[in-house]
Amino acid sequence: MTVDKRITLEEAIERIEPGESIALGLALEHAIPFAAGHELIRQGTDELTLIGPISDILFDQLVGAGLVSNIQAAWVGNVSIGSGYRFREAIEGDELTIENHSNLSIATALEAGRLGLPSMPTRSLLGSDILEEGPFETYCDPVDGEEHVLVPAITPDWAIVHAQRASPAGDVHLWGNVGVTPQAVGAASDVIVTVEEIVDPSVIKSDPSRVAITREQVTAVVECPFGAHPSPLAGYYRRDHGHYISYGQHTKTQGGYDTWVKEWIFDIEDRAAYTERLDTSLEPVSADRAAEVRYGR
Repeated sequence: MTVDKRITLEEAIERIEPGESIALGLALEHAIPFAAGHELIRQGTDELTLIGPISDILFDQLVGAGLVSNIQAAWVGNVSIGSGYRFREAIEGDELTIENHSNLSIATALEAGRLGLPSMPTRSLLGSDILEEGPFETYCDPVDGEEHVLVPAITPDWAIVHAQRASPAGDVHLWGNVGVTPQAVGAASDVIVTVEEIVDPSVIKSDPSRVAITREQVTAVVECPFGAHPSPLAGYYRRDHGHYISYGQHTKTQGGYDTWVKEWIFDIEDRAAYTERLDTSLEPVSADRAAEVRYGR
């Protein structure tokens, strides 16, 4: 029996409890689930552990709202200007616990979680400061006699993903850069997927190789147009550089952040109202299409 997993964004985020861990920003600068993060801020879900390779300003926004206790990540900031000021101030004030990773080690930790392993080896951290700062152990491999690093598994309570489209049952088409999305989805206990559009299952079945997440992995699916803005979503909209720059300019102090979050999150009823505030066209520069794929019967 096919289960319809469509719910509202508010209902989906209500399932996340204070103190839980969330993997998000998994496709690096692409497809960051900002709408879901903003709903976390509205609901005030706190004591969170955030996990991801790069979140651009989403982690910074959640930190500024006072919702984060721990971060396991490779980078946090604002790609357009460098610093995420709310994150930086929290670090300087010893308000956060940080588990420092490289992009590869966070991917390795999530892959270990996906496979049900306690850890996985790498050599990439050797000689780096990250090795000294993180929860890593070195050992001499008995086969090659070389030094290796064990990266402990990470198993998030939740993974939140934004994608182009999904069926009501939660079969998801995602294309463009996916980063560590497969690893995080496989490692997480529950998965929320927000999408630009929920489509008839026949659309998903027409291109089965495009299915990046299957219904068995998905807890809830939410239709949420522009749910990744200001990050880009391949085929739907470009990165809103001006929004990133404006955010950085307005959030250098906590007071500035409080004004920004009121204007862009608390005073906005839903994502539709949010998109109405945008004053720029973010349509893709071109309408390039991949070559046709034919499936025999």
